[in-house]
Amino acid sequence: MPSLPISEPNSVSRSFVLSGVRVEVPPPAPGLYIISTPIGNLGDITVRALSVLAAADIILAEDTRVTRVLLSRYGISAPMAAYHEFSDGRTEDDAVRRLAAGQVVALVSDAGTPLISDPGYRLVQKVLAAGEMVTALPGPSAVLTALTLSGLPTDSFYFEGFLPSKRAARRARLETLRAMTSTVVLFEAPHRLRETLADAAEILGERPAAVARELTKLHETVIRAPLPEIADRFAAGNAPKGEIVVVIAPAPAQTGRVSEEVLDAVLTEVLPGRSVKDAVALATAQTGVPRREVYARAVALSGQRK
Repeated sequence: MPSLPISEPNSVSRSFVLSGVRVEVPPPAPGLYIISTPIGNLGDITVRALSVLAAADIILAEDTRVTRVLLSRYGISAPMAAYHEFSDGRTEDDAVRRLAAGQVVALVSDAGTPLISDPGYRLVQKVLAAGEMVTALPGPSAVLTALTLSGLPTDSFYFEGFLPSKRAARRARLETLRAMTSTVVLFEAPHRLRETLADAAEILGERPAAVARELTKLHETVIRAPLPEIADRFAAGNAPKGEIVVVIAPAPAQTGRVSEEVLDAVLTEVLPGRSVKDAVALATAQTGVPRREVYARAVALSGQRK
């Protein structure tokens, strides 16, 4: 964590540079600020985000090298410390002590909105448990950007995040998504995209999809086609570069009932770590089976585990 004493406030200039003009900012109220940052184009930062970053006593960054590029662009020199998935609890405890001392702590990820397939939820839990203020500054999101560019239904969508890296686990997860009646949004690493698309095409079939990469950047591309066509296209070339989002259309209208085996597979996936109520809501959304039936099956499966 940073070398600044907990009691020492931010001693650097509380200002940022916008369009060549240095803007002085007043200190915001003490608290944890979850700040969305650009997913590619540095011009997508909000003025409010710049104000809080400039006034922060400490910025917790997933990778300080990445965040420093953004801060340098806008003339911000607030102190930073690394906070990522491998950080231990001391980083979070230090942040809580800072907040108790009346400081401003900003949380950013490398790109987009923190906590979305990024570290941060443990920190938020600890801060809330300590009774300190937590707020979010909305902004760029790769999930919503890709969804709105995909040409697929946006009235209801399900964010899956990253699928498992192991093939068997990935295919099992895709099986549970097969009956999903909402548009599905996935993140995927470039080196795994080819295998993921091949499995998705085999399991989910001919449904429309989109692969978006380098969103908001100079070489932004969005490929829209049926899953098998997209899978063939990526199978023939080199692994792509850059951040990738996959968007898949909802399951076709059901002409028959989801089998009990499929329902059990979905419930087995969603029950661990969730209340029965939350698991039932998720399984109902994925399968289209009436909630009463899903609930009865969830209770039965929960009883079998005891």
